[in-house]
Amino acid sequence: MGVIAIIGALLLEQWRPLSDRKAVAHALMAWADWLERTFNAGESRHGAIAWLVAGLVPVVGALALYALLAWMSPFAALLLNIAALYLTLGFRQFSHFFTDIQSAIRDGDVDQARVLIGAWRGESATHRSREEVIRLAIEEAIAASHRNVFAVLFWFVVLPGPSGAILYRMAVFLDRRWGGKGEFGRFARKLHLLLEWPAVRLTAAAFAVVGDFEDAVYCWRTQATAWPDPILGIVLAAGAGALGVKLGMPLTEVEGLQARPELGLGETADAPFLDSTVGLLWRALVLWVFVLIILTVARIF
Repeated sequence: MGVIAIIGALLLEQWRPLSDRKAVAHALMAWADWLERTFNAGESRHGAIAWLVAGLVPVVGALALYALLAWMSPFAALLLNIAALYLTLGFRQFSHFFTDIQSAIRDGDVDQARVLIGAWRGESATHRSREEVIRLAIEEAIAASHRNVFAVLFWFVVLPGPSGAILYRMAVFLDRRWGGKGEFGRFARKLHLLLEWPAVRLTAAAFAVVGDFEDAVYCWRTQATAWPDPILGIVLAAGAGALGVKLGMPLTEVEGLQARPELGLGETADAPFLDSTVGLLWRALVLWVFVLIILTVARIF
């Protein structure tokens, strides 16, 4: 049933992407802000209590609803799983940025590509070179595919019903909201890292299998820890190695160069690697679904 829900949610998102997530985001932000005002007294245990209230309420509620529907009708439980994945997956949430940048680069409109990568990253990019725009677009696509697709699918499969997908997305959201707020955000940051630990490694392994295996594993082992966020560095290094492209590296800023370690091996990022990135992500997704189908069939027989 899990595989059917995944395939159904992916097909539904491709057919009719969820264009407006702002209502859900605003509700979650209001909920998180109220809990912060209520519980934040400057200690880590207060952050842990706030997280358990914020995170476990939707997770436990979804799990209870799933158990009730599964008892009443397996088909209704399947529809709940599809709906939960439709809300928590975000393949099309980032792909439109990447596709538009790809089109702008192909048409030679670097200025438009700069505008798009700036909007995607939430920063001004008018000073970016063409190569930097392409490099950043590939990095953002690899990182977003993990956070919005592969990690969500991993936890959906591991935990019953839709609880795993909701748990992961709540962990990411609360870490972004509270993670930088001292002791109060310590629990949110630790739990997010705990959930990422197995997920990033499976994402990196999938990139290695469907790309250049040796280079992906080499970059993963030798370059990931140098990235400012070592967890994200695993995915980026493996993705860069699998593609045979150089990512990371210094970026030109208005005030000078922003130092960043080099990720990957091979050639400098150029337009063809945008197409290669799309292929890598789709092959990795197909691999995940294929493996899940095999496991499901093996479990039945």
